[in-house]
Amino acid sequence: MQTADSLADKEKMLANYVPVFVMLPLDVVSVSNVLEKQEELRRQLRQLRAADVDGVMVDVWWGIVEAEGAKCYDWSAYRELFHMVEEEGLKLQAIMSFHQCGGNIGDAVDIPLPRWVRDVGESDPDIYYTNRSGTRNREYLTIGVDDQPIFDGRTAVELYSDFMKSFRANMADFLDAGIITDIEVGLGPAGELRYPSYPEAQGWVFPGIGEFQCYDKYMKEEFKEDATMAGHPEWDLPDDAGEYNDKPTKTKFFAAKNGTYLTEKGSFFLTWYSNKLLMHGDQILDAANEAFLGCKLKLAAKVSGIHWWYKDDNHAAELTAGYYNLNDRDGYRTIARMLARHDAILNFTCVEMRNSEQIRRAKSGPEELVRQCSMEGGDRSGMRKCS
Repeated sequence: MQTADSLADKEKMLANYVPVFVMLPLDVVSVSNVLEKQEELRRQLRQLRAADVDGVMVDVWWGIVEAEGAKCYDWSAYRELFHMVEEEGLKLQAIMSFHQCGGNIGDAVDIPLPRWVRDVGESDPDIYYTNRSGTRNREYLTIGVDDQPIFDGRTAVELYSDFMKSFRANMADFLDAGIITDIEVGLGPAGELRYPSYPEAQGWVFPGIGEFQCYDKYMKEEFKEDATMAGHPEWDLPDDAGEYNDKPTKTKFFAAKNGTYLTEKGSFFLTWYSNKLLMHGDQILDAANEAFLGCKLKLAAKVSGIHWWYKDDNHAAELTAGYYNLNDRDGYRTIARMLARHDAILNFTCVEMRNSEQIRRAKSGPEELVRQCSMEGGDRSGMRKCS
């Protein structure tokens, strides 16, 4: 017979219990939309269950499911996978992966955006993020086309929304049974709410400051309209912020004294740039809440832990990624508030890092960054590690 004390201890243990989910390989469903190596996968799932793991996390790739044409969704391989996970007594966290796989840290396979989307990009390359020199980044569609009906009459946000609605309709049995417990919504390159400011595929090397990614025609037009409305039609996008592998001191924009980022013009741009990112996340999470209305699950979004140059006054690498964070300005509070509005968890990518592991010249501060974000995320949206 259990005593009151033992029951209280059990309840306390359950209250502090942290579910453990293991990430499946990026290509567990192949680029040709086939669930391969099924016997090996089942054996691995059984090993996880035997180790008391709660479940698995899997990328659901836009470039695989909707590869054959607009609104031509093929969920068959993912249904096979989900059935196998269910049969082995595990839960699922599904990632709505609207980005390309390949070209980022840890990417061992290549899964491009759907062919029909890339066809639009052949005639209109401004659908992709673009740096000041005109180099396109094909990992993810630019925020500039979020509301542009250029995909056979649909906007980019509508593409993401329709994909999630189709997932809901085709995975209703797993959702209703509680097999799928979380949906992480991809909001940018590597699935993260950020600009692709530090692409290894374009030659970026740690700890380069990265580059602003707002020089496609759509974002340039939006900036000019917004600057004109603010009474400064003469303002243009930055031309003094350096290149991917520069140090802050090599640029005028991030200069310690009289840097552009400290001026009225610089502040206007950085506010505009970061607000565009927030509005992007807000719109897609709105669509996710609509798509999964009534489902017993948690939404989540991933934020990148950009720790290099954190201890420099300019926080250059964070600024180019879209996080307007300075010593006297909290750039993560607005993100946490936005996620909290959607009751979404903040997944953060550098929780396990230590300052002592970083090279001194990078002026990294992962411990301080995590502490800052945990204060915001923990209070508002919830926060968990996502390495």
